[in-house]
Amino acid sequence: MAAAPRQPSPFTDLYHFLVRSPWPALLMMVLAAFALMNGLFGLLYWLDGGVQGARADSYPDMFFFSVQTMATIGYGVLHPTTFFANALVSIEALMGLVGLAMMTGLVFAKFSLPSARVRFSRYAVVSKRDGVPSLMFRMANLRESRILEAQVHLTFARIETTAEGERLRRFYDLPLQRERTSLFALSWTAVHQITPNSPLAGQTSESLKKAAAMLVISLTGLEETFSQTVNARNYYDADSILWGKRLADITTFQTDGTPLLDYSRFDEVMDAPL
Repeated sequence: MAAAPRQPSPFTDLYHFLVRSPWPALLMMVLAAFALMNGLFGLLYWLDGGVQGARADSYPDMFFFSVQTMATIGYGVLHPTTFFANALVSIEALMGLVGLAMMTGLVFAKFSLPSARVRFSRYAVVSKRDGVPSLMFRMANLRESRILEAQVHLTFARIETTAEGERLRRFYDLPLQRERTSLFALSWTAVHQITPNSPLAGQTSESLKKAAAMLVISLTGLEETFSQTVNARNYYDADSILWGKRLADITTFQTDGTPLLDYSRFDEVMDAPL
């Protein structure tokens, strides 16, 4: 029996793992690494006992001496006296400089990394649009900056059985009425018409669930401020595709014609004929 594939470890691509980690998680990992390294060096200083000015057999003094050394603070109250302690100070000071340089680059990379804040509707719906049964979902740009040359790619995936009896997942690209827009500023409703040539033709909610169907949405474009490519993704399983529903209208207009979005109704759906 073949062994199950191993899950990739974060350490196989540590840089991208750290850059993609949320800020709270990254700060907690940095804090844990900082405390661990100082705890280890503090233990070595405590075992050697070669730090002048520390209280006798005081591990906290050794820990905070390690903190001062790693941060290159050097108050002068505590200082090494033995060869072993001086060697540890040299190693720790080097590690502190390298760690500071790495953290500076990592923080800069996270701050300078453009990202899209695109909200997708909770459900995709199937109902008539212009008299044609259509699959629809909604997106909204939550950033003040706009996304230029935005493009949406919609993929339909389901489990199928081949003529040989092999079960596999197949993918189909679903064309949209409008796949590109030069300026994505507010809201965008993507529409796929379910024509006789569509993979969704003749499907029902039950058939999609039986085939473990899924919709995969990928949006790419250029962030207006930095002119760098940003992307957003979303998935709809069969339970998130509602038949005989339409998306509620969320756009209102001020007296001067300025459109406003009512995000409180962004995920709201209404009954509609198929």
